[in-house]
Amino acid sequence: MTAHGFTLTAKGPFEFGASLRFVEDWPATSALPSHGRALRFAYCAESDWLPIGVTVTSAPGGVAVATTRAAGPGIRGEVARILSLDVDGTGFGEVGEADPVLGDLQRRSPGLRPVCFWSPWEAACWAVIVQRSSMLIAARIKQRIAERYGAEVTVDGHAYPVFPPPVTLLEAGGLGLPVQKEEWLRGLARAALDGVLTAEHLRSVDPAEALAELRTLAGVGPFSAGLILIRGAGAPDAFPGDEPRLFAILRELYGLPEDAPPTAYRKLAEAWRPYRSWASFLFRASGYGVLDD
Repeated sequence: MTAHGFTLTAKGPFEFGASLRFVEDWPATSALPSHGRALRFAYCAESDWLPIGVTVTSAPGGVAVATTRAAGPGIRGEVARILSLDVDGTGFGEVGEADPVLGDLQRRSPGLRPVCFWSPWEAACWAVIVQRSSMLIAARIKQRIAERYGAEVTVDGHAYPVFPPPVTLLEAGGLGLPVQKEEWLRGLARAALDGVLTAEHLRSVDPAEALAELRTLAGVGPFSAGLILIRGAGAPDAFPGDEPRLFAILRELYGLPEDAPPTAYRKLAEAWRPYRSWASFLFRASGYGVLDD
């Protein structure tokens, strides 16, 4: 299959190797493909909901990208969003200088930027599938859905099943999930087809408004809304309203009391503007042991 290529240049510090190491250790995507010095994946591009395979490798000042079909501006933007290369990160170091705790994390993994789900649609589906389930089991279920209902794309000789687009999942039969979860997934599919559950829409409104809108979707609570906006749409300056794991990490690192209210965490995060999502990502990564020496 003919490969199509382009490059993405980072504004500010960026280390592709750090992104690769994170993907390998990220519990939600431990089964996703990264081989050696390349990140390979396949997904349904939000710009047209057609499957595409992607290979990303390091390049001076950014990354080189090869795709299995021609990549217009929409797909280029999606790959940039996935690696957080669509955001000017030149000021992130200054935020760390003002906050020594965050600065320590930046020094432990220089150039690490958030690695996002391939689309807000996949992030939302993951958020539903993983509810009241382990990440390992959820990953297997998501993989089975991709194998049964998704297309297969060959990337550098490897065949990858693609998680199905909204219209396919909307019309699919049993997904092997509880009835309520399947109803939620179909509701998310309708929201994606209506343009609500897309990066373009979610990034076009204020983060607080986006979070509130996401919470109106059946099956999406505060934690899921934050995941979809931050790790799906790649919004760089949002702070999740309720994420127990992140809050526990912040309590430990900043010496907050066990009964600290959500307002205490939001006040702490104000110092990270305009990179609240990026800072939160580094704290979560430290909690998963990704930044351990």
